[in-house]
Amino acid sequence: MTGTREGAPQAAPAIPTGRSRRVRGRPLLYTSYAQDMALLDTRAKRVSAGALVLLALLLSGVLADSALEVLAAAYVLAIGAIGLNIVTGYAGQVSLGHAFFVAIGAYTAAALSGPPGGDTIGYGITEIWIWLPAAGLVAAAAGVLVAPLATRLRGLYLAIVTLGLVFLGEHIFKEWQELTGGVGVGREAAVPALFGARLDQDGAFGTREQQLYLLMLILLVVFAVAARNLARSRVGRAFAAIRDRDIAAAVIGVPLTRYKVLAFGVSSFYAGCAGGLLFTLSGYVEPGSFSLLLSVQFIAMVLIGGVATVSGAIAGALFISLLQPLTRALPALVPIISGDTTQTPNVFQVETVLYGLLIVLFLIFEPRGLFGLWIRVRNYWKAWPFSY
Repeated sequence: MTGTREGAPQAAPAIPTGRSRRVRGRPLLYTSYAQDMALLDTRAKRVSAGALVLLALLLSGVLADSALEVLAAAYVLAIGAIGLNIVTGYAGQVSLGHAFFVAIGAYTAAALSGPPGGDTIGYGITEIWIWLPAAGLVAAAAGVLVAPLATRLRGLYLAIVTLGLVFLGEHIFKEWQELTGGVGVGREAAVPALFGARLDQDGAFGTREQQLYLLMLILLVVFAVAARNLARSRVGRAFAAIRDRDIAAAVIGVPLTRYKVLAFGVSSFYAGCAGGLLFTLSGYVEPGSFSLLLSVQFIAMVLIGGVATVSGAIAGALFISLLQPLTRALPALVPIISGDTTQTPNVFQVETVLYGLLIVLFLIFEPRGLFGLWIRVRNYWKAWPFSY
């Protein structure tokens, strides 16, 4: 007679190992660390992320070239905003000098790509896979040089030091005419070429605007995924510990100097890449473009979008970038606002005031920014029709 004797101990159920499957109907019940640490850990996140990328790709064939140019600039600014979010949002180091590192990346890319033997420094390297990483690395080197100050200063003192970088950079770039071309003159921006094919001209993938739009979209996805993986790694957890309480982080063994330098280096790398890409859209770069207003714009993107979130930085960059065409149209609607910078009030002054107002309003009413609003809406519909 087969079977087990009554009262005998039963065999324990097998414990799933490796890449085990989730229990059906329990989307947040995980049976392995790999599932819990997945980049997109639910089906809804995977579907929504894929739908957003597909929609962005389809826009290249639907929107007009002028609209694609605005969105391409927004994607580049989003890369720079993600970089600022790494050092400020994740690592908790206040930085007001982001425009300085953007300028370093822009002029590094322009110098490498520029024609040799001209009035400005140029080496004739137009391949984007060469000058783009170089722009990021040179900016990262500058960030690493500044980073030791972060180990000695914090809060308002660190903000003042990084703010000084903007004014220092303005002076250097205005006087270094062999690199920048001088104030009011400028120079040609980096030429985006890939294996000999120029992407800033009409080609096999569509018009100039369509090709640049697709390039910026692909690079944004790459940089965003890299930043999200960094935040989920051991380095990201160290950043969060330093941000929350640096003394406690040092007590548990987190080397503060190493990770603060790394945060500034990675943030500056993102800023340098954004600077190299930003002016390829207009084909022209001028020293006056890297003022305090640009740093304020990046801060507004991070605070409005959502601190310490990659998706929030992207949302903030899109919000600010799509707001600019509306503010630039104010002189035609409000006669007292001028489009000339020599008159007061002008449209650029209005933009500065508007950025400050938006920052104050979001900090008071929604500190988590647009990302926090999305969380509120998502939680409401997940609990509907209940109110709790």
